[in-house]
Amino acid sequence: MNIDEVKKEFMRKAIELSIIGSQYGVGQGPFGAIVVKDGKIVGQGHNKVVATNDPTAHAEVVAIRDACKNLGTFELSDCEIYTSCEPCPMCLSAIYWARIEKIYYGNTRDDAAAIGFDDAFLYNEIPLPLSERKIAIEALSRDEAQEAFMLWAKKEDKTEY
Repeated sequence: MNIDEVKKEFMRKAIELSIIGSQYGVGQGPFGAIVVKDGKIVGQGHNKVVATNDPTAHAEVVAIRDACKNLGTFELSDCEIYTSCEPCPMCLSAIYWARIEKIYYGNTRDDAAAIGFDDAFLYNEIPLPLSERKIAIEALSRDEAQEAFMLWAKKEDKTEY
């Protein structure tokens, strides 16, 4: 198989997981994702938000958690992610935090909006000044909170991430 065929096979697996979430899983959703390292699937997942009462249990996050558990690491810098849909802002952030090198996706965010999964409001909120966002946000007790940061900055045996 050439590289394009391999990529399509991985995407088929992500799509297969999205179909499981869409059709066969009670309380799940139509999104699937896999994490690949060195040509092998090391993590996978489909949307489990409703099934687990966890608003962060999107397919990409579930797949990242699975890959990290399977590899025994918190960063996936040598990995790629295949997802059945363009990642939402939360999932995109998780992908960046995991240091995944490349994203392949099937459906677009507009496709997701067409079936009721509209993340446009999040994309619109992010660039707004804090005072203009829909959820009130207020700084509180910064001086006290700084203690943990000062301790961390001085810590010699920390694991940076």
